[in-house]
Amino acid sequence: MNTHYKFFINRNCNYFPCHNLADWKSCLFCWCPLYLLDCGGDFVIRKGVKDCSPCVIPHSENGYDYVLEVVSRTIYKKNDDSADQSVKKPDKPQS
Repeated sequence: MNTHYKFFINRNCNYFPCHNLADWKSCLFCWCPLYLLDCGGDFVIRKGVKDCSPCVIPHSENGYDYVLEVVSRTIYKKNDDSADQSVKKPDKPQS
């Protein structure tokens, strides 16, 4: 069993499983941090509301890394677009 924090699963949740997946990996992002962003996921707009129910990115094996990448890219883009350029991007950590 993988006990890494990226792969938290809450089997006691009333909604588990919220998607029909053969290989469930994570409940960590039950409410996806990308909801308010241009996420690249599989969503639809219904009556002006973003419906992410078809999307399984947060629950996939690489979902954690994908979410962090999109959030980081969005934050850095906002910093690049801002008038105050005094904030320096940190160097990427070595793999």
